[in-house]
Order: sequence, then structure tokens, then C-alpha cells
Amino acid sequence: MKSYWMQSDGVHAHIELREVDRPIPGPDQMLVRVHASGLNRGEFILSHGLHKVGAAKPIGMEAAGEVVSCGSAVKGFVNGERVMGRCAGAFSEYVLMTQQEAMKIPATLSWHQAAAIPLTSIVVFEMLVVQGNLKAGEWIFIPGVTSGVGVTALAMGKALGAKVIGTSGSQAKLDQIHSLGLDLAICSREPNFHEAVMNMTGGKGVDLVINAVGGSVFEQCIRSMAFQGRLATVGYVDGVLNAQMDLEAMHSKRLKLYGVSNKLRSLEQRAEAVPEFRKQILPMMDKGKCLPWIYEVLAFERLIEAKAIMDSNQHVGKIVLEGFK
Repeated sequence: MKSYWMQSDGVHAHIELREVDRPIPGPDQMLVRVHASGLNRGEFILSHGLHKVGAAKPIGMEAAGEVVSCGSAVKGFVNGERVMGRCAGAFSEYVLMTQQEAMKIPATLSWHQAAAIPLTSIVVFEMLVVQGNLKAGEWIFIPGVTSGVGVTALAMGKALGAKVIGTSGSQAKLDQIHSLGLDLAICSREPNFHEAVMNMTGGKGVDLVINAVGGSVFEQCIRSMAFQGRLATVGYVDGVLNAQMDLEAMHSKRLKLYGVSNKLRSLEQRAEAVPEFRKQILPMMDKGKCLPWIYEVLAFERLIEAKAIMDSNQHVGKIVLEGFK
């Protein structure tokens, strides 16, 4: 089968299309023929440590496809069923998907929509609900709201009854997501949003911050948080890994700061939120709520081009690859 692999020397990454053997499912795995897979920026950032220097590995982290065969311990899934899930080597003709992380695709969703859900949407669900304890009526602030994580957090937050403020350096991108109901759009790449955020929230500040930008906005995010506010750090596309910490604000406002990453988690830990995601979010998606915002769908052979679009920050939301034909 055809499969994309990446090798890193610690500074540069080389991606190539290989011909490899079709994988064989273990007891709790399913062999899935890939119909579409989603791109995720973090996988390609070498500083994230997901790629060992000198070693090559298959790439792609989420896919949607059709079950071809099931391992002996798999229950609740059958051959021919449409499934989506996090998986290793998603940019391949076939992948192995565990029953713990696999989800049946709602009937109303396309392959492309399903492929854009498993990683980003579950990570956002963890940030908003599992760790963030979001309640209807609360304020969410999302610097970089037009990113894949940002748009997903906006759509899911609104579906859960929150009010959302977001920033982007592009007014054109903010205009594209206007229909998702952003309560306040701030067009700026600078960390100068504090006054606008406080004015919008009546001086209270925001209850939950989703920071996928990084250290350049961290200090202003802390300033803009409400009493008992929560801040999730899910990325650092700005490359700034250090920031000033206002300990007095964290102490007096009883703030909660937490990181969101799957890098060091076991399969069991990654799968912990899946049952509740199936229960709370998939029914809403089946009704057309909090669906992924897909910027572009490209053919399997155009992965390098898709990555270039993502690297140049042209996109809004998610980029998806079609399965190999």
C-alpha cells in the first residue's frame, strides 16, 4: 500500500511516499481503508519532539474510512462500517484504528468532515469540557481563532452555550467565520486585546482562554481572565516558549492553568474522553452543530502542497486529504 513517511535530521524534515505492507490488526484493532485524513500542524513542528532525529515514521494522526477487518477482541464494530478516529500513519491507504479511539461516523457527515474531527475536536472537547469545566453563558477567549483549533473551539463553545471572543491578524479570515457567531472579533496580531476583552465582558474578564498562539500572548491572556478563570495552552505557533507570569494575579484570582497535549499520554489516557465525546458532541454534529470548518480538500498525492498551505497560514480551519484512489 502507499504511505507517507517523514524523516528528520533535527532541523529539516523530508517527506516521501513509500510502498509498504498493509498492516495486520491486533486483537483490539481494526484495519480501516482510508477515505480521508486531516492535517494537524503540531505533527510537522520538529520542536514538539514527535519525531526522533534520524528515524523515519509514517505520518498522519486522524482518519475516516471503512472497516475492512476486525481483531478478535473488537466489539461493537463490523466490516463495512464507516468509522473515524485518531490513528498513526493516517496518510496511508490503510490504517490500524483501536476500538478505544474509533467512533462511528454520524450518517449526516461526509468523509471529509469525519476526517477533520477525531484529533482536533476531541482535544477541544477536553479543553472546554473535561479540563475547562465550561458552563453555558461563560466567556471564552481564543487568540488565533481562525486556526484549526480556534475555529473548532469557537463552533463547539457556541454549541455549548458560551460567548466567544477571538483574534486574528486577518480581517478577511474573520469575515469567513462570521456565520459561526463570534461575539467579538479583534483584528490584530499583537497582544493588545486586553482593553477590548475587558470592555466586552463588562470588566469581568473571560472565564476560559484557549491559547494556541504561545508565549507572545500569555501575559495579556492572564490579565484578561476573570476570577476563577482557566487557561489552556495547546500550542505555540509563535515559537515563543517563555513568558512573564503574574503570580499575584494567579493567586488572587484563583486561576487554573493547564496544558493540552497527547505527546506523553498512553493509549488509555488518550481514549478517556472518547465515550463522553460520543455521548455529548456526536449527536450535536449529527444535527449540523459544531461541525469542522474545512478550508480545502486535496488529493492524496498533494500532501506536500497541503502542508505548504498550512505552513503559510493561508487557511482557515482544517485541511483534509482525500484517500488514495
